[in-house]
Amino acid sequence: MASNPGLLTQWPWQRFGSFKYLLVVPMAALTIHRAMSSPGEEIDMGSLLIIPMQLLRVVLDLLWISWARFQTARSKHRIVHKSIEFEQVDRERNWDDQILLSTILVYMTNIFVPGASCVPWWDTRGAVLIAVLHAGPVEFLYYWFHRALHHHYLYSRYHSHHHASIVTEPITSVIHPFVEEFVYFLLFMIPLMTTVFTGCASIITVMAYFLYIDFMNNMGHCNFEIVPTWLFRVFPPLKYLMYTPTFHSLHHTQFRTNYCLFMPLYDYLYGTADRTSDELYERTVKGEEETPDVVHLTHPTSLQSVFHLRLGFASLASKPYVSRWYVRLMWPLSCWFLLLARVCGSAFVVERNKLKALCLQTWVIPRFGFQYTLPLERDAINGLIDKTILDADRRGVKVVSLGLLNQGEELNRLGEFYVRKHPKLTVRIVDGSGLAAAAVIHSIPQGTEEVLLRGKLSKVAFLVANALCLRSIRVTTVEREEFEMLKLRLPSGLGSLLVLCKSYTPKVWLVGDGLTEDEQRRAARGTFFIPFSQFPVREVRKDCFYSTTPAMVVPKAFENMHSCENWLPRRVMSACRVAGIVHGLEGRKEHETGDVALDVEDAWRAALSHGFLPLPSPLPAAQ
Repeated sequence: MASNPGLLTQWPWQRFGSFKYLLVVPMAALTIHRAMSSPGEEIDMGSLLIIPMQLLRVVLDLLWISWARFQTARSKHRIVHKSIEFEQVDRERNWDDQILLSTILVYMTNIFVPGASCVPWWDTRGAVLIAVLHAGPVEFLYYWFHRALHHHYLYSRYHSHHHASIVTEPITSVIHPFVEEFVYFLLFMIPLMTTVFTGCASIITVMAYFLYIDFMNNMGHCNFEIVPTWLFRVFPPLKYLMYTPTFHSLHHTQFRTNYCLFMPLYDYLYGTADRTSDELYERTVKGEEETPDVVHLTHPTSLQSVFHLRLGFASLASKPYVSRWYVRLMWPLSCWFLLLARVCGSAFVVERNKLKALCLQTWVIPRFGFQYTLPLERDAINGLIDKTILDADRRGVKVVSLGLLNQGEELNRLGEFYVRKHPKLTVRIVDGSGLAAAAVIHSIPQGTEEVLLRGKLSKVAFLVANALCLRSIRVTTVEREEFEMLKLRLPSGLGSLLVLCKSYTPKVWLVGDGLTEDEQRRAARGTFFIPFSQFPVREVRKDCFYSTTPAMVVPKAFENMHSCENWLPRRVMSACRVAGIVHGLEGRKEHETGDVALDVEDAWRAALSHGFLPLPSPLPAAQ
């Protein structure tokens, strides 16, 4: 909201949630009824195309968001080098309200305004009229209205809501209070209603005008330069007819300059064009390459997870991943992503962050979780990871942390495969097992005397068992094979703290992959499940408590984190990813792969010293 919300700032349907879309149903039904009940008369195609047109606008806006986020993660042409936080994502979640508003008003115009229905497909006179009226009255009136919005009285009550976003994304363009957006729509209706009243309206010109407005709005609010210099060389007056993302970005950073809608002409006429506009444009077009210090290598989990990536749906990416019914309905699109990933030959960047002086990036291997379990895919996946590590090495990356199944024991022995294959690597490879084990250990409630170890054993499980026995905490297992494996890994003298029994009574379970629902049902009421695996436990019991996978809370100084890492809460990061960052901050020279692991307590102290914090316990305070 604005700093001092005024009258009509809230959208009328704000409390309706997703049910707000039902507002267009009566008008859509009336339009369809009119078309079907008059078979002998001319069908009003314009009214039938209103909903498809608005859906097209939604799809194009979503594509703009994804493409812009992809570019800001990798492009050297970024404009504002500041971060976007969850607060901005939440504030801009209602970007579709303006599309809903335009849908309702266009329907009302079609139904109640004479001459707005049964218009032809094309009329050249209308196209020329819309272009002239937009360049004249619309741009002129918008310029002065926008300047008025920057007066303290209106700014604090309305326009400050839009300017809360210093770093803009395409959808920032339509984040306004209701009455402000309504006035904008009235301005845009000037050319359209003029064509209606003069009898030269057409379906294509109306659709094209809406798409033009969306395109220019989205383009101008990208945080990277997209307009090539050759356009201005070929046609120099274009400088006054079309703004650029750098031109408009100065309005969001300087506030009192560059007020134009899409045409800088009026800023130059009235002396409000920022003097640094050309300089910023030239500098941004030239760009500056940035080499990351630390790269976290991850991959999509399920087919639905592509929509939860930072490049997917912004609203979904800003929340922990859970399976949603409406996302499952998009399985054809998920399958298309699967085919696209199949032909994709390299990792791609999805996120760029910063902590202190360290530049961080997240790269994604274009393979889904189920593909990592297929023996026929292992060589191809290993080849992709190998290629990515060599690419990072050539670019001067200091650390690559392996996330999720990229560090699979069967796949590459937790990264040891690449270290042995390329003994001259300068980049350090980190599986994060030492810090992951520390995160598990520090999740165990104080005063615990016994834990039950279940699920598939891993390097982290062995580290945890060893550390717990050193603390005189009994480690219980119910499988003979697991018991023997653990006993071989424990130092002499600690074997007495390893117990084999058929009891499921311990109230703290340390669990890995393969824990069954039947085993969970054997647990006592109030049991605390703590995963040591890369993937979370499926929660079966309502009377028990579940911790997340090994993770830590990021420091306040961690910049540009506005999406959730898989199923983890906001501003929480997996331990293996944290380990890579700490590795870079500490300037460590060793790999952490295969059987090599950092000392558990040293890894924990190092993470805490750099501002990372333990996760809050899900247990009630009394426990």
